[in-house]
Formats: sequence, C-alpha cells, structure tokens
Amino acid sequence: MTKSGWYNAGMTFLSVQWQGFGWCFAVLLLAFAVANIIKLLKAGFRNLKKSPPPPPPKEPEKPEPVYYIVERKKKRPKKQYSEPKEITFR
Repeated sequence: MTKSGWYNAGMTFLSVQWQGFGWCFAVLLLAFAVANIIKLLKAGFRNLKKSPPPPPPKEPEKPEPVYYIVERKKKRPKKQYSEPKEITFR
C-alpha cells in the first residue's frame, strides 16, 4: 500500500485532464492580464508627453471689396428669313 502524500492528494481531487484544463485557463488569464497591462501602460506613457499649447487664433484679415463691371444686354437683331423653297415629294 502507498502512503498518501502530496502526490496522491492532487489526484484524488481532480483528474489529470481537468488539472490540465485548469492550468491552461490560468495561463490564458495571465497572458490576457499581461497584454492588457502593457497596452494600458503604453497609453499612459503616451499621455504623459505634454504638447505645447496651441497658438492663439489669428484675426482674419478683411478682404478688399471686389467690383465687377457689368454691361447691359443688347438686343439681338431680328433674323431676316429668305424666301421659302418649294419641296416636292416623289
């Protein structure tokens, strides 16, 4: 008969497959946490760099007025029609 100890205590609680699933899940959670911590640290360091204040807005210059020269419309001369031609259909 074998003595019960640390080796046997783990085997009675969960099967080997469930222990493997537990360790895989633990590694997945650890990797997820590390990835998100790194992402948050990058975002935090990016926000630490202070940008210089924006320059004050310049006052818009008043544009000079534009003047257009407009001519009046002229009447077209009436067209002179020639004498009508005779058309025959065969």
